[in-house]
Amino acid sequence: MADPVAIEKTHEGSDASYAEPSKNISSAAALNARRRAALEDIDNAKFSWYHVRTCIVAGIGFFTDAYDIFAISIAATMLGIVYTKSGSLSVNQDLGIKVATPIGTLCGQLLFGWLADVVGRKRMYGLELIVIIVGTFAQTLCAQSGAVTITGTLIVWRFLTGIGIGGDYPLSSVITSEFAATRIRGRMMTAVFSAQGWGQFSAALVSVIIMAAYKDDIVNGPANTPGVDRCWRLLIGIGCIPGVIALYFRLTIPETPRYTMDIERNVAQAAQDVELFYSTGKYTHDEDAAVVKVEAPKATRRDFFAHFGKWENGKVLLGTSWSWFALDIAFYGLGLNSSIILSTIGYGAPSAARKAQIGHQRAVWEQLHNTSVGNIIVSVAGLIPGYYASMLFIDSVGRKPIQLMGFTLLTIIFCAMGFGYDKMVYNGHTAAFTALYCLANFFQNFGPNTTTFIIPGEVFPTRYRSTGHGISAASGKLGAVVAQVGFARLKDIHGSNRWIGHILEIFAFFMLTGIFSTLLIPETKGRTLEDLSNENQENYIEGVKPVRGVEALDHSRV
Repeated sequence: MADPVAIEKTHEGSDASYAEPSKNISSAAALNARRRAALEDIDNAKFSWYHVRTCIVAGIGFFTDAYDIFAISIAATMLGIVYTKSGSLSVNQDLGIKVATPIGTLCGQLLFGWLADVVGRKRMYGLELIVIIVGTFAQTLCAQSGAVTITGTLIVWRFLTGIGIGGDYPLSSVITSEFAATRIRGRMMTAVFSAQGWGQFSAALVSVIIMAAYKDDIVNGPANTPGVDRCWRLLIGIGCIPGVIALYFRLTIPETPRYTMDIERNVAQAAQDVELFYSTGKYTHDEDAAVVKVEAPKATRRDFFAHFGKWENGKVLLGTSWSWFALDIAFYGLGLNSSIILSTIGYGAPSAARKAQIGHQRAVWEQLHNTSVGNIIVSVAGLIPGYYASMLFIDSVGRKPIQLMGFTLLTIIFCAMGFGYDKMVYNGHTAAFTALYCLANFFQNFGPNTTTFIIPGEVFPTRYRSTGHGISAASGKLGAVVAQVGFARLKDIHGSNRWIGHILEIFAFFMLTGIFSTLLIPETKGRTLEDLSNENQENYIEGVKPVRGVEALDHSRV
């Protein structure tokens, strides 16, 4: 690593605080060399316990996010049983509960993505998890009253929880990518994102366990099913536990050296962090040390539009945003309505004849148990294997080929599911539909669901990396909202669930558009983040910014 550059600390008002032009040029050259050396150390670092720790800390947050997002698909069925006379939520109630979180997530992705670039990754990391924990716990305390319905209060708290979930996307992605070595960056980011599959699986598994624990209360209890009321509260509330466990580690994670170098513009501190952290796993900060800020590209509104106004940069943001939007149309269209899809293939409410045979209370328990088991099957057969297939090939085959393959196969699969829906579902071929449904889940995760998360965390300059990821992710959640509203409004045209086949055909169209948006994105495999930024790195630092007295201590890295 290059030797430290000695910069004399001067008193406020002293002319000596301004470096002479020749000295400034020399300092810039030395700082550029030191910056390149520090980045090289990060990019070539050996796989260590710290890389594992980063994946675990970031991954637990995604586990919590997915658990909360997809548990509501099961909990909505329970809410309908407990709080409605018909036994199911109305279209508007179901839509409101399911769409509140994606809307909150969209807002959180934009807000936290921007803040992480403005005030720092470290300063924001953990705050989003606090919002998730508080919002999730508050959901379990919601109740019906004369002034407000339980669905109304749940919508409010699920929106606030969504804001926290949204913050997790850009923060976890960018922190992981900025700490990762180039050769393992894809696998590390996939490992973090794969926790989403385990969160969805765990929501279904916990539901099965709760159903088993409360079976007697539901089957032999009173007709108003207080046992089911306890079940949905437990199902949602248990999602707080992993978040509480991970909170301390998130709040104490160090700032990424790339942020310190390129946004705080403190190359000396970043180089020291790299040297200490990758050798000892710890970092120190001397508050009395002089802070030497360098002259380097700075994030401003004008600079943002100038950077992305160039087609070579703007097309990348367009490609990542539309790809995520198209993908989430189908991913959340299916995921948030899994209980509806599963009921059409036998994993839902018992038939009328079966209900008459076993009675109402037993039928309620079987409906909830079947829905939970169906979600476990989908997770194990498609979702989780897809993540690990991506992890296996992401750093060898590359991100772009996997995304292209995924969108192409999903177009074919959704066409088969959509055009063959009536024949498979209503003519006794549900096994074929189930197999295609699992294949769709597999190639979503061994495909664009994983790569749309990874690529935006790699392709933007450090000063806009979190903002760019937030914009891309928010585009995806806009797709989720569109899908949920469309699904709710269209599925019952011509009869209950009779239009699902046509909805699947619409999903196929959006998968087709994803093929073309993927062509706008560069391949990121084996390339450093600086190379992907489309900016000159040789003379990135233009000089040393004058520092006066106590102003040098302005940037505390607590």
